[in-house]
Amino acid sequence: MQSVLDAGFKKYGRVIADIDTSEIVKLMDSYDMPEDVVYVAGDEKLENTKIHKIMEESVYGGTPVQTGYCNGHNQKLNALEYHRSSEVNIAATDMILLLGSREDVEDDFTYDTSKVEGFFVPEGTAIEVYATTLHYAPCGVDGQGFKCVVVLPKGTNLDVVNTHATAEDKLLAASNKWLIAHEDAHIDGAFNGLRGENITV
Repeated sequence: MQSVLDAGFKKYGRVIADIDTSEIVKLMDSYDMPEDVVYVAGDEKLENTKIHKIMEESVYGGTPVQTGYCNGHNQKLNALEYHRSSEVNIAATDMILLLGSREDVEDDFTYDTSKVEGFFVPEGTAIEVYATTLHYAPCGVDGQGFKCVVVLPKGTNLDVVNTHATAEDKLLAASNKWLIAHEDAHIDGAFNGLRGENITV
């Protein structure tokens, strides 16, 4: 296990060290941590914070964004996804991200899970996960749950009409979201392209 503060994280993303996350982390204290994993693309309270404005005006360079969250209990890889844009995660609790490189996806859209690397994200840390990075729901530390603020370009992860115009479209699970699942995860309608162990943290 590495840390996002280590040099090994630089090929996957960067730590955004110069913003104050305390307001939004404190706000997340009031949010539930369910036994399963819940994802909300955009949340009104989170989008009424100073960080949301900083994300739009600075980090995303004037692009409209949505600020939501991913909370719950998870210890498995289950799937990997990517976007055509960076994703910002703010750890509202300690958490672990399992990451890979899109360049390692084979021509048939399969991916060897032995190439996945794990990174510890300390509570309060904001990171940019690059568009070339494969990622999915965080994992908790030592079996505990996690809370993670998720910032993406507005409209990401919403319902989409899939025309299957290209071969890659079989991975398109939502708007701006391409997903490669592990068969053990039993994700309805997903392309099961992860080969190897469904990694458990």
